[in-house]
Amino acid sequence: MDLSLIILNYKSAGLVRQCLKGIMRARLRLDYEVIVVDNNSQDGCPAWVAAHYPQVKIVVLPTNNGYSAGNNAGLRIASGRYVLILNPDVTVLPGRLEALVNFMDNHPAVGLAGPRLTNPDGSLQYSSYRFPNFWLPLLRRTSLRYLSFFQGPLRHYQMLDWDHSTNQPVDWLLGACLIARLQAVAQVGWLDERYFLYVEDTDWCRRFWNNGYQVYYVAEVELVHFHERLSAQASIGAIFKRITWIHIASWFKYFFKWGWRVPKPIKVK
Repeated sequence: MDLSLIILNYKSAGLVRQCLKGIMRARLRLDYEVIVVDNNSQDGCPAWVAAHYPQVKIVVLPTNNGYSAGNNAGLRIASGRYVLILNPDVTVLPGRLEALVNFMDNHPAVGLAGPRLTNPDGSLQYSSYRFPNFWLPLLRRTSLRYLSFFQGPLRHYQMLDWDHSTNQPVDWLLGACLIARLQAVAQVGWLDERYFLYVEDTDWCRRFWNNGYQVYYVAEVELVHFHERLSAQASIGAIFKRITWIHIASWFKYFFKWGWRVPKPIKVK
């Protein structure tokens, strides 16, 4: 089998329906399977999927243990040469997943890759980053991000210094759509379940690099991401929101695990 698509649902039944419809309309020219994992959503999603797409594998979890644990439940039963972690708010277009698989086939040193993501209006959505230092999460969560003194470090972190029009190795990629070589996952390991939400993608990419695999931004493959960054509210008031504290907790876990030293960033052309 070429590809296992893993879609994690948490109270997003409508998005899962649209995502599955897009996959079926794309008529993938691949030997593939779709796995929908339900994180105890109680929104009727598993029953709807079973009724409309009986070929889709469904995993229903008794509790919501977060993004990493949910996707790992799909990884455990995946049988494709490649696994694709796909957020339900990503639209699959004809030919795009075939192109991702083709890229991985032609680049055996790459263990993990992600496509160029765009907003619904066609504008670029920045989804590749350099590894962060300890202060960047605080800057991005508050109004400090608007101060001119911090613009340089933030632009560097978000990789705004290149045009994102060419395939490039990068430090890490947003976890909305990631394709991984299953053989590499067996060596690197699954997503770290200590992260309930956020930063698990940063951690996973770092582990791929540490195990000798490249992480690549594939600009030639474009997918649409209907993305709402609930954690990135640039105001002092955001610090009182639960989602912000979940994000901050994940960052503390990341730096406790990896230490304060930032790896030398990957050079881009």
